Amino acid sequence: MSELSKQQQKSQETKAKIFRAAKNILKKKGYEGLSIKNICEEAKVSNGSFYHHFKTKDDLLSYYIEEQPGINPDLLELPENVQEAKDAIIYVYLNYVHYCKELGVEFMANYYTPKNQSLNPLIRTERPYPIVTVHNYLKKCIREKILSPSLDLEDITTDIRIIVIGNVFEWCLKNGNTDFEGNMKRSLEAYLNGVL
Repeated sequence: MSELSKQQQKSQETKAKIFRAAKNILKKKGYEGLSIKNICEEAKVSNGSFYHHFKTKDDLLSYYIEEQPGINPDLLELPENVQEAKDAIIYVYLNYVHYCKELGVEFMANYYTPKNQSLNPLIRTERPYPIVTVHNYLKKCIREKILSPSLDLEDITTDIRIIVIGNVFEWCLKNGNTDFEGNMKRSLEAYLNGVL
């Protein structure tokens, strides 16, 4: 892996500073109190610097959801059977659960709001969201005839997204005092057993 140039390093540091500022504001004032002006003041960066890295505040929040720790690509190779496919999908979301915990309840509770348009699947970018990863994986498994689900791929993707959002919401609602990982695994397993 090559080392980052000074410019790339500075860019990453600025992004991290902007994100820390957004997290602080979310903790103190919630999503309603989050504005680009407030973020820039808190981070001590210019508006131009913000817009150099992010299009909107929702784009900023999404960037950190999407940039969760990478998943070993070998785990998403073609599975030998249906069970391996289910295990890979569940693994993607258990990885997501750990990342949500790293970001914290306050951040996630303020991220998952209907006002955050980056959650809208109709307008989202092609960044590596967990759901995009899973959608592409399922598509590959269906094309290779490893899976023949009882539902359309788009319906399965929507259902998985709803299950995941429900689990995150429950975890936030109970202020982190729930078996987030266990609930995610159990609900996804039950669903996948029914459709795959």
